Amino acid sequence: MIVLTQVPFVATLVISLMRWNALYPEDRAFAGLDNFRLVVQNAALRSSVATTLILTLVVVGVSLVLGLILALLLNRRFAGRGMVRTMLIAPFLLVPVASALIWKHVLLNTSYGLINGVLNWVWSLFGSSAAPQPAWVSEYPLISIEAGLIWQWTPFMMLIILAGLQSLPPDTVEAAHIDGAGGVDVFRYITFPHLRRYLELGALLGGIYIVQNFDAVFTITQGGLGTSNLPYTIYRTFFQAQDYGLASAMGVVVVVGTIVIATFALRVVSSLFREGTR
Repeated sequence: MIVLTQVPFVATLVISLMRWNALYPEDRAFAGLDNFRLVVQNAALRSSVATTLILTLVVVGVSLVLGLILALLLNRRFAGRGMVRTMLIAPFLLVPVASALIWKHVLLNTSYGLINGVLNWVWSLFGSSAAPQPAWVSEYPLISIEAGLIWQWTPFMMLIILAGLQSLPPDTVEAAHIDGAGGVDVFRYITFPHLRRYLELGALLGGIYIVQNFDAVFTITQGGLGTSNLPYTIYRTFFQAQDYGLASAMGVVVVVGTIVIATFALRVVSSLFREGTR
């Protein structure tokens, strides 16, 4: 673990303190915190940080809401529940690049995408042939990325919340119904407070991944149209601009942010284990 994680991180930290651009090898020198100042002061870098935050908040928030709704539905008994669960879990099992390609070419493509095809079909039902054909990726680039990530991460949130629902003591719910509580009251005063830890865990684990997401941005828009998040900006700075010092400084910022989120996630997990052993 030390060799695979700590040694590379220490090396990255050292490089982040240097002025090191492969295009100017003779200009390599110690730069102190200059690279970190550039991360804060550069408008493009600040924009990538803002894009990362927006992407993370939207994807995690919507995935949690949809995951909660699906978990509440799947917690009920009905015919074919096992098959429905399997189908809903499938998007999370896909390789991230494959998921992004599905959204870019199968669903959002202007010429042959499923969404525009459905729009054509709906318009034809009303006797109109002038169906709108939006160029989703170019007109709504960030929403296109968010849609693909939400589709992929909603099953993950659903599984965590469903585990929380199944750990809820049924006697408590039955006693509430006997006392005259309706479905809304049971959810508000019993189910939702019980799920709080699971919702926090899903939000934190999802946030750790989305903050570092690279696949969807690279595959769908290649960082264009204002969708370049911090991981993609690091990739572009390192491999295209070949500014190793600045790219390493941005990587350190991402790692520190991820560690902060992971610390909260570990606390939530520990609290769940403590509650489970009571």
